Amino acid sequence: MQGAVRWNPRYSNKRTRVKVPPPQPSAKAQEDQSKETMAEVHEDRRAVVQAVVVRIMKARKTIPHATLIAQVKHQLHHRFEPSTADIKKNIDVLIDKEYLERDQDHEELYHYVA
Repeated sequence: MQGAVRWNPRYSNKRTRVKVPPPQPSAKAQEDQSKETMAEVHEDRRAVVQAVVVRIMKARKTIPHATLIAQVKHQLHHRFEPSTADIKKNIDVLIDKEYLERDQDHEELYHYVA
């Protein structure tokens, strides 16, 4: 059985599809987008840390610094691991906003200001 194969230029099939990949963003655009995303994540985390500190302080009213840091880390360990420096910065922000105050006799104690 021998046969000849010929090409039919008029042949078309409705099921034939051509996949066109979407355009890829440039490396510069991806870098800019990742910087924006990281800034947003940092702002969100800052707000979450402050909220946790206020929640703990509302419940305890007075708490030593080390205990506050430990409780904040414990409550946030399932979301992310905040650094001690970030927690300290947020405590200072809350002191500036007058949500907390340091004890005048003992520097390591914080009091919740209602």
